[in-house]
Amino acid sequence: MSYTLGRLHGQFVLVYRSSDGKRHRYRLGTTDQSKARAAAPAVYAELTRSKGNTIRELWDAYLEDKRGRAITTTMATTWKALEQCFGPLHADEVGDYTCKAHIEHRRKSGRRDWTIYTELGHLRMVLNWAKQRGRIRDVPHIERPHEPRVVKRRLTRNEVKRLVDAAELPHVGLYITLLYATAARSSALTELTWERVDLARGLIDLRNPEITRPHKGRAIVKMNDSARAALLAAHAGALTKHVIEWGGKPVKKVRRALATAARKANLGKVNPHMLRHTAATHLAESGTGMEEIAQFLGHTNVATTRKLYAHYSPEYLAKAAKALEL
Repeated sequence: MSYTLGRLHGQFVLVYRSSDGKRHRYRLGTTDQSKARAAAPAVYAELTRSKGNTIRELWDAYLEDKRGRAITTTMATTWKALEQCFGPLHADEVGDYTCKAHIEHRRKSGRRDWTIYTELGHLRMVLNWAKQRGRIRDVPHIERPHEPRVVKRRLTRNEVKRLVDAAELPHVGLYITLLYATAARSSALTELTWERVDLARGLIDLRNPEITRPHKGRAIVKMNDSARAALLAAHAGALTKHVIEWGGKPVKKVRRALATAARKANLGKVNPHMLRHTAATHLAESGTGMEEIAQFLGHTNVATTRKLYAHYSPEYLAKAAKALEL
């Protein structure tokens, strides 16, 4: 909520700031606090709703509607690429020609098709949202490059161990161990506090209660022996409430130290998500069910897990293959 309730001459008013920082007050026409609270959300939504329907205005309205969600940060970057071509247009002026012109321009700028695919996907998402809200009548066809096939690199168990051994600082070794043992996202580990590590029951709660905005799912996972040993050693010398710490301060970014360890272990480029992907593939290869892997990864839809990892399972299409025996 980006507004407050105040009083003016005995009546309740809605108090908010516009995007330019200017403070506004709007009379709600009542002296009853419960009625003011009930009316405020709809009034605020109408007052702050973007009134125009150019792509730029629709984009801004979408970001306002989804304020606080992680995707809006990414969309600030994609808009920089889309603004010149699409900003002043209306939805009915967008077509194959404008999309193809954008694709050609971005390719000449050295951008890969995956980046362009994402940019135009965000544009389509905003236009779909605008139609659902009644802002536009029809959603134009958004021409995009073919979805690139991404081959994700994964590490072997031996390579993960080499990476841990190559860590120069204890908190880096702990971070790598937990990335693999929990299949967590990097931010989930850097935000993890000791109060959510249950050493007695062997559970790690990756959910951050301080995050109130919509975000990617996080799980409660069982710690294995490797994770337990690393956590016990770290807990004995802990100086802060955060699990990943150094010098008495929580560590927010470990990417550079991870890259250093990867070079030392002769593993080339390694990023945090690669360890999450590696853990998931190893789970699938071990025969772990897709539903269990989905819970481990914090996926809300097991279909996503199957799409990404089913083909790593030893049971993948085994029944179908057997039916074709000669």
